[in-house]
Amino acid sequence: MSAQDFLFEIGGEELPPKSLLTLATALQDSVTEGLAKAGLAHAGVTFFAAPRRLAIYITQLIAQQPDRTIAVDGPPVKAAFSADGQPTQAALGFAKKNGIDISQVDRSGEKLRYVREVKGEAAIDLLPSIFDHALKTLPVAKRMRWGASRVEFVRPMHWLVMLYGTDVVPAKLLDIHSGRTSFGHRFHHPQAVALKHAQDYRDAMRGAHVVADFAERRSLIEQRVNALAAAEGGIALMPASLLDEVTALVEWPVPLVCSFEQRFLAVPQEALISTMQDNQKYFCLINQQGQLLARFITVANIDSPSPEKIVAGNEKVVRPRLTDAEFFFNQDKKITLAERNERLKNVVFQAQLGTVYAKAERVSALAAQIAAQIGGDVEQARLAGLLCKSDLASEMVSEFPELQGIAGYHYARHEGLPSEVALALNEQYLPRFSGDVLPTVKTGQAVALADKLDTLTGIFGIGQPPTGSKDPFALRRAALGVLRILIEGELAIDLEKLVQLASDGHGRALSVSTTAADVFDFLLARYRAMYEEQGISVDVIQAVQACRPTVARDFDRRVKAVAAFRTLPAATALAAANKRVSNILAKEAASAGEIQDALLQNGAERDLAVAVKALSAQVAPLYAAGDYAAALTALASLREPVDRFFTEVMVMADDPAVRANRLRLLSWLRALFLRVADISQLS
Repeated sequence: MSAQDFLFEIGGEELPPKSLLTLATALQDSVTEGLAKAGLAHAGVTFFAAPRRLAIYITQLIAQQPDRTIAVDGPPVKAAFSADGQPTQAALGFAKKNGIDISQVDRSGEKLRYVREVKGEAAIDLLPSIFDHALKTLPVAKRMRWGASRVEFVRPMHWLVMLYGTDVVPAKLLDIHSGRTSFGHRFHHPQAVALKHAQDYRDAMRGAHVVADFAERRSLIEQRVNALAAAEGGIALMPASLLDEVTALVEWPVPLVCSFEQRFLAVPQEALISTMQDNQKYFCLINQQGQLLARFITVANIDSPSPEKIVAGNEKVVRPRLTDAEFFFNQDKKITLAERNERLKNVVFQAQLGTVYAKAERVSALAAQIAAQIGGDVEQARLAGLLCKSDLASEMVSEFPELQGIAGYHYARHEGLPSEVALALNEQYLPRFSGDVLPTVKTGQAVALADKLDTLTGIFGIGQPPTGSKDPFALRRAALGVLRILIEGELAIDLEKLVQLASDGHGRALSVSTTAADVFDFLLARYRAMYEEQGISVDVIQAVQACRPTVARDFDRRVKAVAAFRTLPAATALAAANKRVSNILAKEAASAGEIQDALLQNGAERDLAVAVKALSAQVAPLYAAGDYAAALTALASLREPVDRFFTEVMVMADDPAVRANRLRLLSWLRALFLRVADISQLS
């Protein structure tokens, strides 16, 4: 069956840069799915995306669907015909539904069946509906209309190309008739571009000053910006999201180096970087020490004969924004953080939980208690907690909300506050996202934990925990942050007690009496999300969760020990044995006390008792040291005596004393493992 390359391009006004890549990939996915449903084989589907166009290129698309046989089953033959061979209503209905006479129905099997041959349709007849569906189902937040048309799309579209090899595929999409005419760069090549063959697309667009391939354009920008940055003796800051957005803004990228006055470098560089990246889409330059240079790179969408004019224009545009940041910083420095804190007494954190200042007081008290437990400076933690929200009342944060914490750090340094206090004002928000860095100083750890736990207990305490996908207070992220700080910071704090302290700090403001227990359960459940990301299987996590460890660092050690244990040859048998023991003890509770050697009647139970007692002594110091991996490795030696016990010994003996002694033995056995996890949960 012959095959040709196919090109689809829809073009018009500039598409939203932040969603261009999403639109292109969604279009590609939808078309790929549509081709599969239609049975149209091909060698690959790729997308092109530029500010004024979305395109799909299908390599070696077959010209026609293959012919196929469709078999439709109907009612049972017995129900389809009466005793005298006359068709029933069920049979007649089946024939009518398929548009055939009853004589055309196959009645040789248990059910009526109608088999028909369906001739494959031509690809050019199927493609319009595939692309129409794909365009209508694109993830467009807000569609618009243009002209007199009732058609809606993300932006007004003006041309449509649909080429199968050299042939135009007749179609009308978004009220535009298909053709072979595209258009080039708005300024460099505004005239039409006639495409003879689908394969001409990439080169024809390049000749019209359009790099249509998004990935190619992105790579060009990245390479050229890095080269220009190196020539300036710096390193370009290129967040992936910014690089994607700039790529979506230009069709013919031309990076240019610009500069600003040295005096602006006295302003916190985070503010300068923020305004240049977010508002102007510039790539900032830093030196090897991470300090901002008075240089930035803009990516023009035009190859100008006078690039210096573009440079001057961008330098003129950025100056007022940097001046604003400088003004805010200088104004904020006139007021101390403590004085600014007073303003927070009139700012509500949450209606039932009081003001932001009240929250800072709670965080201060809790941070001091945490600092005492982790060997930090109690007074510095108390001060940092009290000032932790003060920069929210600053001009800088009002203009640049993303600088909360960072602004506080700079103002604290300006005031001459201890460096740990200054760092803590920024580190209170860490980690801000998955994989983010953690607080580096103990005061930062104390304040970060206190802030997150205060929010968790407060919101849970007023009956507003996360539900489904709704989490307006980002409590799931806060919980994961707490766990990461405790685990990766190697902080041996009892989390259950810490949650209770945080809950108590709210006084009578909380309406839910079980707040502390609810928050601890919530934190316990968040381990699953954290360890699943690390590739730990769910049953391993659940085995440790069943024991409800209250120290996060301890939980981490147990999970890793159980994950290693389950790879041992003995793990499966011991997990099954533990499950059996668990079921027995759930029905027949064992009495407390020592195992009575005199009541051990069978060799297998004597051997198991000896092994359990010996291992109890052997693993005790390992458990005390938190070396769970070594303890479980030692317990793996129980496989043979446990297997023999269940093969040769009847636990529920007739003699009550013997039965009770055997149950105590099993209870001792299970307790050895429960010091780490409930391994009966392992699958």
